[in-house]
Amino acid sequence: MRPTRPTAGETGHPARAAAAAALVAAAVDSGGLPGAVLATGWGAEGEPLVHAFGRTAVTGPAVPVTADTVYDLASLTKVTATLPAVLRLADTGALGLDDPVRRHLPGFTGAGKDAVTVRQLLTHTSGLPPHRPLHERPGRPAGRLAAALAEPLVTAPGTAVAYSDLGFVALGEVVRAVAGAPLDRAVRELVLDPLGLADTRYRPPAGWRGRTAATEPRPDGSVPVGTVHDENAASLGGVCGHAGLFGTAGDLARYLQRGWLAADSPILSPKVRAEALRCHTEGLGGRRGLGWTLRGDRWDHLARYWPSDGAGHTGFTGTSVALAPSGGPWAVLLTNGVHLGRDASVVVALRRAVCEALTDPDPGPRTPTGARPA
Repeated sequence: MRPTRPTAGETGHPARAAAAAALVAAAVDSGGLPGAVLATGWGAEGEPLVHAFGRTAVTGPAVPVTADTVYDLASLTKVTATLPAVLRLADTGALGLDDPVRRHLPGFTGAGKDAVTVRQLLTHTSGLPPHRPLHERPGRPAGRLAAALAEPLVTAPGTAVAYSDLGFVALGEVVRAVAGAPLDRAVRELVLDPLGLADTRYRPPAGWRGRTAATEPRPDGSVPVGTVHDENAASLGGVCGHAGLFGTAGDLARYLQRGWLAADSPILSPKVRAEALRCHTEGLGGRRGLGWTLRGDRWDHLARYWPSDGAGHTGFTGTSVALAPSGGPWAVLLTNGVHLGRDASVVVALRRAVCEALTDPDPGPRTPTGARPA
């Protein structure tokens, strides 16, 4: 399968980028994914190389995927919306990373929670559990949000890494309280508009649906297009700190290059970027930066040759980003693998295989799992 649109060029290693794109094409051609967009590059300079494959759905309305296809970014919301918004507010002095969360959120109540800091929410060391089915609670979104903020700790703050959606729900509320604006507006003003990310937003408009990839079919057989897949985010109104953002591969490429890799990032100072990308959790059962997953963490999807200062994140719908602050490769892989169900084995293998292809000192053909063909 060939790309659906020619690209403007590439910096870095064309053979490695071509090998990575071939892996994505093979995963789509085999039926493991409905479609996908891969954007790759090296460092802050140069145009991304963007390849698009497949269709936006296998059931219901479906069109060919292009570089402009919009995907439900799922947990990439954490590092493309909530994290940079918090860091911008920290850069300006509006909040401190070591502020108690309760200073900004009086509703963040419960035993031991007065000791939880903004930094601990960002590093997933707050002691909050990973998940609670808020969407199963009756009532209105405000009541579900209050329940999320009052969720009891399961470990003492600062003692263990436990990836927590609830922690990022709270961080979204911190942004809202400190910025004095709804989270979607705060993210737009603090992050999206300064970077020129016009194709990234919460609650995408109806006009985007024709180019938006479908997610998991509902029990009634309907196929969601442009409404958030994450049940908790949907039950909270679609605008949350942990999920809810939609966007394109081109916008995420610009976010990585201009927001994190460029010396003159318009949103984040070099100091706060360095702080976000260093490990804060040695000896706590994981390797986490501020928001980011680092090399050696249990959720690290980077490959063996990826630079040691690499960072990344994944999303449940089938999305991922990876970067190397030292100026090495970066990658954006957007898929709607969840459209075919919640068995993520294909996309999990593909993420790592793509990163392997981009950094292997001996580039060449591979299977979709990253192995050399026999």
